[in-house]
Amino acid sequence: MAFNPQLSEIFTKLWELDVNRCKPDIDYKLDLQGYVTSTKISSKDWASRHLFTWLKEEKVFQMPTYKAFVALLDNYESDVSKPEEVTQEEIQENWHFIDLVVETAVMQEAYQFLVRNNKISPDVKSFKAKLYDIWFKMYKRLYGDRVVNSCGFEHVFVGESRDHQVSGFHNWVQFYLQEKRGHIDYRGYFRRGTTEELEKSPRIMTLQFLWNKSTAKPIGSSFIGTSPEFEMALYTIMCLMNHEGTIVKIKKYDVEIVCHKHGQGVGTAFPVSKSD
Repeated sequence: MAFNPQLSEIFTKLWELDVNRCKPDIDYKLDLQGYVTSTKISSKDWASRHLFTWLKEEKVFQMPTYKAFVALLDNYESDVSKPEEVTQEEIQENWHFIDLVVETAVMQEAYQFLVRNNKISPDVKSFKAKLYDIWFKMYKRLYGDRVVNSCGFEHVFVGESRDHQVSGFHNWVQFYLQEKRGHIDYRGYFRRGTTEELEKSPRIMTLQFLWNKSTAKPIGSSFIGTSPEFEMALYTIMCLMNHEGTIVKIKKYDVEIVCHKHGQGVGTAFPVSKSD
């Protein structure tokens, strides 16, 4: 997979503009514990404690984009065998989140980049509509599915389940909240795919966990501490630039960014650290 200097430049700019990014040991604290080497769930648990020791919710969840983001996380049915029913209130919450995200310097920079590269028209209203279609337009996850059961936001940021396997679920805020509620059993992290060698508290983690006791995520990865607007801006650029996967350098991090489309929207998206 080739290194992409153009995306490295814009993603580093987004990183520098992400003033709402949380700081380790100031806004949250991780407890990495043991590392796993197998992509199969075993009876051995290499992490007996939670991944997140604490998070300053009174600070983090009062930031407007985080607050609006958290409000979206309970709007979905994780089991893809069941249809999604989108209420008018949920549609309003989606638009509220988009409005707040587009106001941030991070998403404004992404917007200007996409305009310069002729991927969107220079009209903020149409950009917001594009964001809605990319992230919140519902679709059937698999060709054989009988019901409309998924969208980009649900898959990437909330997580889905099928046949006792977790799909998607690439967001640290959702992980923290689910772990706090007792729904996540963190089993350990993979040293390959985690920026452990670069820093005490990694900014990108590849890990293993159980969700709701019986649904397994043998291997999954996500940014840690980044704001909702940063992740959405980065993956939106990947989607609209039609890159399914590329290697970039974001500040000091060598990262593979994966983004597979579903129709014109996001099917899945996640980072994998290559700093090993």
